[in-house]
Amino acid sequence: MIYLDSAATTLQKPPSVPQAVAQALATMTSPGRGNYGPAARASQTLLACREAAAERFRVGQPERVVLTFNATHGLNIAVRSLIKPGQTVVLSGYEHNAVTRPLAMIPGVRVKLVKAPLFRPDLFLEEFERQLTGEVDAAIFTHVSNVFGYALPMEQAAALCRRNGVPFLVDASQSAGVLPVPMDGWGAEFIAMPGHKGLYGPQGTGLLLCRESGTPLLAGGTGSLSRQAEMPPFLPDRLEAGTHNVPGAAGLLAGLRFLRKRGLESIRRQEAALIRQAAEGLSRLPEVQVYAAQGAGVQTGVLSFRMPQKDPGWVAEALSRRGIAVRAGLHCAPLAHAAGGTEQTGTVRVSVSAFNTSREITAFLAAMQALV
Repeated sequence: MIYLDSAATTLQKPPSVPQAVAQALATMTSPGRGNYGPAARASQTLLACREAAAERFRVGQPERVVLTFNATHGLNIAVRSLIKPGQTVVLSGYEHNAVTRPLAMIPGVRVKLVKAPLFRPDLFLEEFERQLTGEVDAAIFTHVSNVFGYALPMEQAAALCRRNGVPFLVDASQSAGVLPVPMDGWGAEFIAMPGHKGLYGPQGTGLLLCRESGTPLLAGGTGSLSRQAEMPPFLPDRLEAGTHNVPGAAGLLAGLRFLRKRGLESIRRQEAALIRQAAEGLSRLPEVQVYAAQGAGVQTGVLSFRMPQKDPGWVAEALSRRGIAVRAGLHCAPLAHAAGGTEQTGTVRVSVSAFNTSREITAFLAAMQALV
């Protein structure tokens, strides 16, 4: 199988990741619940994972790295912590349902959308600045669109938020492990990301980077301040209730170490070259509409396309029969499709990782030629 759905989950992992998971299952128990060997090894592994993430994302203190079940878990904590009933929030216009649905659960929240064309960061910044009126209480951005691979100008948008005193959070689900995500440089209140995509960790893992302590989403045991009825006031315990996914954290640590060894710039260049090859090949096929950036640095390893005469689900199924895995539909991001003009049909999405090759893209394009 040629796997081109890494924007959902990276299937191919560094060998060290499953090895670390298996070792943790065999040798570790719950951290903070004992002073014997298996419990101590679990505590050491979780600390090492936090330290690796703090270094990678420039968090400063490892205790500000909260371990979550996925990016959705982290985003729910962040939204609940940052947004209060009746407040006004600016969204980039490309948010995933992991942002919009938690917002919809907060009474009276008013949402303002930044409406700007695809792959035009200059127009995005102009419109965003217009939306930053005095009534705005917070802003939420996806760093990279999971539908189009569009990398929003986060550095400039973060500067506008700081200049206007607007706190913000970032969904780095599609950028972590591909683009720099500097917590200290941006000044975000929270940055959420999954472990199972660009960080090459297992499913059921994620990270929430916290500038300040947040509002707990779950309450329960932490192994600390056990006589106290409320959750501890300090991080990470305040936001981590219950038994940790220790095997997942061990695998995530291995994924972070792989990234450090391989290098972000190397992965970014490889993914960009593969997507450029796919976009150029698709654009030469009749009856195929491709959503690709013209300039460099605006698109990551995600590409959407359509065959206007065919349902995207039909295209994905036809490719699957030829041994090629892609994703079709709305990708849980209807706002992004509204921005791209594809909300009625959705798209077929191709997404790559550090383990894809040019030969695989050539095979995918040959399969598309046969379909056309």
